[in-house]
Amino acid sequence: MRTRLPIPAGLLLRYPILFAAIFLALLSGLAETAEPPRFATSEVTIVTEKGRFRFTVEMAVNDHQRMQGLQNRRTLAPSSGMLFDFGRPQPVAMWMKNTYVSLDMLFIGADGRIINIGYQTEPLSLRTIQSAAPARAVLEVAAGTAARLGLKPGDRVIHGIFGDGG
Repeated sequence: MRTRLPIPAGLLLRYPILFAAIFLALLSGLAETAEPPRFATSEVTIVTEKGRFRFTVEMAVNDHQRMQGLQNRRTLAPSSGMLFDFGRPQPVAMWMKNTYVSLDMLFIGADGRIINIGYQTEPLSLRTIQSAAPARAVLEVAAGTAARLGLKPGDRVIHGIFGDGG
């Protein structure tokens, strides 16, 4: 059984580059409208001198999720955030491309200890915010959270990715 092309074969043969360009344009349009990744949620507790603080976080655990992050969000609740799991300690650099809310970024070592904090990041900025040492994860929370809770390097983040059962 023959299938019929919706475009006359004669036109396709005469203008292959035109049809290739149209096809590529259609594909790129589909890519732009592709659904953003879905994120599982989890609980994180930060232990400080002032006490224990619990957050409900979205988990960014693969390249697609980590690339999307909190882009295009307009709000972030005070006790929520996103935990980027890189799987192993490595130098990490983050940016605020397409991110409308200012964030505090907590760079966390494999042992669950905060290495350093990027305070009140600039929305939409392409400037990189880097870990001071190899980081296993980054916890992004609303800007001002780190100062409000008195978070500092050495404070402990409790979650299953750090081997403490979450």
